[in-house]
Amino acid sequence: MSLTTENILLIGSLLLFISILVGKTSFRFGVPTLVLFLAIGMLAGSEGIVGIYFDDPKTAQLIGIIALSFILFSGGLDTNWHTIRPILWQGFTLSTAGVVLTAVTVGIFVYYITDFTIYEGLLLGAIVSSTDAAAVFSILRSKNLALKQKLRPTLELESGSNDPMAYFLTIAFTGLVLNQDANFLSIIPLLFKQLIIGGLIGFLVGKLGKIIINNIKLDYEGLYPVLAIALMFFSFSATDFIGGNGFLSVYITALYLGNQHLIHKKTIIQSFDGFAWLMQIVLFLTLGLLVFPSQIIPVIGIGLIISVFLMLVARPVSVFLSLAFFRMKNRNRWLISWVGLRGAVPIVFATYPLLAGVEKSQMIFNIVFFISLTSVIIQGTTLPKVTKWLHLALPAKVRPKSPVEQLLNDDAKSEYLEINISKNSPVIGKRIVDLDFPKNAIIALIKRNGNFIIPKGSTIIEENDVLMVLSEDEKSLELVNKLIFKTI
Repeated sequence: MSLTTENILLIGSLLLFISILVGKTSFRFGVPTLVLFLAIGMLAGSEGIVGIYFDDPKTAQLIGIIALSFILFSGGLDTNWHTIRPILWQGFTLSTAGVVLTAVTVGIFVYYITDFTIYEGLLLGAIVSSTDAAAVFSILRSKNLALKQKLRPTLELESGSNDPMAYFLTIAFTGLVLNQDANFLSIIPLLFKQLIIGGLIGFLVGKLGKIIINNIKLDYEGLYPVLAIALMFFSFSATDFIGGNGFLSVYITALYLGNQHLIHKKTIIQSFDGFAWLMQIVLFLTLGLLVFPSQIIPVIGIGLIISVFLMLVARPVSVFLSLAFFRMKNRNRWLISWVGLRGAVPIVFATYPLLAGVEKSQMIFNIVFFISLTSVIIQGTTLPKVTKWLHLALPAKVRPKSPVEQLLNDDAKSEYLEINISKNSPVIGKRIVDLDFPKNAIIALIKRNGNFIIPKGSTIIEENDVLMVLSEDEKSLELVNKLIFKTI
């Protein structure tokens, strides 16, 4: 069956519907949802039951770039700066040096056990060098894993920020494979150019985005997520246009916005959470359609050897070396090593040598697909057990609750404060988003003229309002008091 204008929406909607239904029950059997999305795509593909013929790496790559942008943006919005700040350097080291070490280790191994040239081996290593944000976010959140110490933010920061380095290495080694006379050291200036431009543009778009979101005054709340999408695509495309790393730019833009006071911030975050799930499904279905299972069978042997080496040698070596200068227990390092899941990102990156015309690109694509599949199945399925074996899982009764869960819990020990807005208060006429409240303090309700109002970021403070403030601790309430009365 060929995809046509007439049937593409019907087939697409059916595949989405089936994926959601199958994903709903998948974890009862311990199977990661993302594997089933891939499987559904393969079953619907040219060699599957439905027989949809899809052999278009360029379209798959475009879908991959769009999907990864949404996934990274959603991950950045959900990342709390105060949570990741203590482990920022660990995460940064894993997402840079860790990626390079993994790529080099795998590349050299592939060079010695296959007929690949050293650059072809390094290209394959680069493609599988990063952990997959979609896979890590999906498995950590859907399995509701609560980890001891600061492991979870470390893992989410690494997986959300290491794609840019893997993307750069993939592009660089693709160029070296095509032009083997080029100087290897020539990629170093390109690396700094991509990272500096990507980081700078991402930060600037984030600052600009905050100003636009808080001052544009759109008539409909539902338009604010659309505005955020525009900022996301602008961040990626503008950075890519001037030679920077678009994925890094997107992540930093979202990280900045996610830690600012924004109008309708809750709506934006919830919308992107849904967008990210949609993009994960679409991405895995597309990649499942793109692969030809008959071409995977011949590379199962070599693919399994490389996959086992990656999981048991390359990833642990890169983690232990990257974190050698940080104080951390070895069992924490072993868990970080095991959460090195490869998912859709390496498969998307494997389309770059395909489109560039690299000689062994089809074989590389098939090997990468097999490695990603085995990684999600083996590591994703065993992650809860490994966490328990290493004694790094928090008991259910002491797992931290979200602020919303704390608010709804009858036994929640939230600190409470009522603030009366007097007649001459300068905060009258100000929006809540402009009050710059601490992150762990909220205005839960406003009492106005005998009525209770559930406030939003755009809610304007009026004379005689009573602000009912909830906070996680007394220190935050003191900051709120100081903020309000200093303003007053």
